[in-house]
Amino acid sequence: MSTSITREREDDDEGLRSPKRTKVDNLPDEHAPDETVITPHKTEPESILPPSHVLLGVNSPPTSSDGLRQLLESDVGISEYISREVAPISGIIKQRFTDFLVYEVDLDHRVVHIKSIDMPESSPKKEKAPGSDPAEEIIEHGLPQLANNEQHDDAGVGHAGPSQAVQSSTRPICDEKEEEPSVAMDEVAWGASFDASLTPFLSEASIAQLKYMYLEGPEPPRVTDSGWGGKVSKRSEDIEMTDQGQPEGDSEEPRAGLGKHRNARGGRGGKQRGRSGRSQGGEREDHRKVLSEPIRSKPTRTALHHVVRKLFKGKLESETDMSAPVGDEGSRIAIKWSRRGNGRGGTRGRGERPARGEYPPYIHFTLQKTNRDTQDALAYLSRTLHVSIKDLAVAGTKDKRGVTVQRVSLRRGNKTVENVWKAANQLGRRSALEAVTQRGERGIRIADLNYRKAGLELGMLKGNEFVITLRNMQVDSMDTLDRAMNSMKHMGFINYYGMQRFGTAAVPTHTIGLAFLQSDWHKAVSLILQVRPGEHPDVVAAREAWLVDRDLDRALVLMPRRVVAERCILESYKKQGGETRNAMGALSTIPRNLRLMYIHAYQSYVWNAIVSERIRMHGADKAVPGDLVFEEEPPSRATQDMDEELEVNTDEPTATDEHESARASRKPHKVPWVPPKIKTLSEEDADKYSIFDVIMPLPGRDVAYPGGSLGERYREFLKRDGLDPDNFLRKQKEYTLNGSYRKILQLPKNMSWTVLQYTDPDVALAQADEDKLLGFDPPSTVEDGKFMALQINLTLGTAAYATMALRELTKTETSSHFQTGLTQVSEDQQFRGTATSTTEDADEPEEDSTCMEE
Repeated sequence: MSTSITREREDDDEGLRSPKRTKVDNLPDEHAPDETVITPHKTEPESILPPSHVLLGVNSPPTSSDGLRQLLESDVGISEYISREVAPISGIIKQRFTDFLVYEVDLDHRVVHIKSIDMPESSPKKEKAPGSDPAEEIIEHGLPQLANNEQHDDAGVGHAGPSQAVQSSTRPICDEKEEEPSVAMDEVAWGASFDASLTPFLSEASIAQLKYMYLEGPEPPRVTDSGWGGKVSKRSEDIEMTDQGQPEGDSEEPRAGLGKHRNARGGRGGKQRGRSGRSQGGEREDHRKVLSEPIRSKPTRTALHHVVRKLFKGKLESETDMSAPVGDEGSRIAIKWSRRGNGRGGTRGRGERPARGEYPPYIHFTLQKTNRDTQDALAYLSRTLHVSIKDLAVAGTKDKRGVTVQRVSLRRGNKTVENVWKAANQLGRRSALEAVTQRGERGIRIADLNYRKAGLELGMLKGNEFVITLRNMQVDSMDTLDRAMNSMKHMGFINYYGMQRFGTAAVPTHTIGLAFLQSDWHKAVSLILQVRPGEHPDVVAAREAWLVDRDLDRALVLMPRRVVAERCILESYKKQGGETRNAMGALSTIPRNLRLMYIHAYQSYVWNAIVSERIRMHGADKAVPGDLVFEEEPPSRATQDMDEELEVNTDEPTATDEHESARASRKPHKVPWVPPKIKTLSEEDADKYSIFDVIMPLPGRDVAYPGGSLGERYREFLKRDGLDPDNFLRKQKEYTLNGSYRKILQLPKNMSWTVLQYTDPDVALAQADEDKLLGFDPPSTVEDGKFMALQINLTLGTAAYATMALRELTKTETSSHFQTGLTQVSEDQQFRGTATSTTEDADEPEEDSTCMEE
């Protein structure tokens, strides 16, 4: 257990295990000397921060004893508080993973929790409204005029109990109403329900033919051709099933197609290699089919197609017969074995995908992740499930350091919920019993799988619910605690972009973003590739292999896959034969959402800085002339803040640093961006609005800037960084910023708090969903504990940072290195391991470094 806790206290926000950081010494105000690194083009710039940093009025970030620059809140514009007059509440943020629990709130305002970890089962489709199933309507009421559509309802998934899950019970369970399962073709060859379902469409003779063909199996019978494989008595396309169930022709036995004739089309020497052309073994060309009588009504033909899919689950397929001209009587429908090979023993043709069956095209599931950022968790799932990362989507990104729960959608192809559950739980490497009695592999657990018609998109959520535990809380009195908590409950907190936005590495993400906006491509490459103190040794070795030794091949071998941007640049150089002049082209190979992450980090930096200016100038209690407000509240998912705009237009993730495993760029959801109507407050109407109505723009070409001196200050920041505040149009359109708006204050909802007592810091004070379902002991407190903890429950809207809410209470730095230092010197550390409870091994998983390198 001690190993787990020790690892947890290491700063791991860079997606790797870094050495512990020591307390920062006081340094002189001037810049610490930067280490010069040899690059293909230039050395590291004098200052790693944007030129506008001098306008913040703060010292340059200090450097620790290990050479790592310590980026502070003040370096990214975070400096003000709502309630400076309220005494701070000291405490340690995220000391343990379970000290920071996050639960997504969906569009229906439901908080997402894991309900069951048992294996799901594909259930029959829900009962449909009358008229929604053409086949059933015709079976019951004859042949009415049917709408030509084939929509399917979502198929819910139920869950068996633990013992049932282990025994792989096969009884389907619906989310709403139980139905009798459809006939399973592998279990029951042909049932009376088949005849009843087909009677409205086919004659008795045709049904008998279909039954014969089905029972015969997907492979046509083999026959001896006596060396005459290339000779057929009748054209293969004219062979049809007779009323007696035998194919027509001059032989008493069906021929085997074109046999071994090498020159015949479809044979080994023909053009259609694959299914046809072999008489002995393997696959043979199958010309068997059953024809319906001519059907004039298109809805009736549609209903027949539907019935065939429903009964035979993709094993048989139907299509309009094109071998004869369509007359006034209508078209015939041909039914035959599917070439996609979902039948018993059937095989697929080369390059063909299995049929999806009747279930909707997406699978949704609940993901609980521990100490992994969202994009890295999705990358891990894509490898585990053997799907493209583009097929996975989420409604919003979640913090890395903590335990978070959210919904994920998978474009499933031919996968079922059972397939996905088994793959995610590594069945094969471990048993079904282990899957439901042990934690998920590598901090990942998926649960509550069901089918859905559509996938998720960024922005499809209302916010997040948090359960946050502050360890070793110290406050002068309970009255001060209540005052501080009520202040935030009713007055809110400044809606800053948190430190996660800017990374924790020696090179902040907003500095790289500025290089992109300045079109200084070589500088951007240099910043991304340069050595960072404290990195994983493999990454350091890979960087030096290129920057010092110029050994591109060795750099690519050494560079872990998780280091996405760096690998993309080096691979681009490799394709260019080692040439490095085309820096812009190399950068363009980085996934689009990761490139945009850098740019949006710069926007966030400027927004933070100007909001701090606004609070210093006018306070945080009321709207004042010159403030901006929405003239009318924009529609949901419009442009209330940058994150919501990104969620519609760019699929940009909220990243922790440039090393995160960014999701491969998906085609963005095409929603036209319409600038909202903005009003600049005058003396006359300032009293009509509250401070919670005030918004601040993020820099871009389609935004209005505040009036008065604050607007001038905004422009000064951008000009100091070499940008034109009134013209953000760029030759590279993907780096052109529209800009957007974000409210300067955030008000928590459903806020409550409790004071707990404890002695051993290794004892959990909150419990994740997975641990509850696994039956691990619940968190326990000690009435006479030596230390106090403050547990806070609150709900925040989208794009809000819970760490910024905690900052309002603690009045201390939220940067990871600062909190790590607090943990190391905390008084409760000397009591680690003193509790007699043995449940702690079940509370905190060890940090996994192997998975981060995959």
